[in-house]
Amino acid sequence: MVTLDIATLEAQEMGGGLSVTFPFSSATGAADTAAVYMVFEPGGALPEHTDSAEEWLLVLEGTVEATVGDETGILEAGQLALVPAIAPHSARNVGDGPARILGFFGASTNVAHFSEELAPGVQTLVVGAQPGVALPVPTPEPALA
Repeated sequence: MVTLDIATLEAQEMGGGLSVTFPFSSATGAADTAAVYMVFEPGGALPEHTDSAEEWLLVLEGTVEATVGDETGILEAGQLALVPAIAPHSARNVGDGPARILGFFGASTNVAHFSEELAPGVQTLVVGAQPGVALPVPTPEPALA
């Protein structure tokens, strides 16, 4: 049995008040599922993106405004939301304190593609690749005069 204490997880700062870690995935030996742990500072946001796998989002702490497709709603601690595979989605902490979300993917490897750069030069992440893979944004070709 593999166990994990969420209270001791260290998430990596991604910018925009968001820190993330992937405690379970194909990179850690999971065969069929993966997990993501996100910490949002007040006002922190997860930019719009799609995932190749279905995802459940469980709010552990705080108040988050989540958008999935054309629907936007408020999620609070103890609430769970389903994000279908390939559905554009995003989240933002709308509370006064930190917000924490634990997400569960229906596949041990997941490709997340962001509408805009998540970090400088990074628009696509492959969760479960070892080591983690962040694919760069294609550099535009110079215009010919």
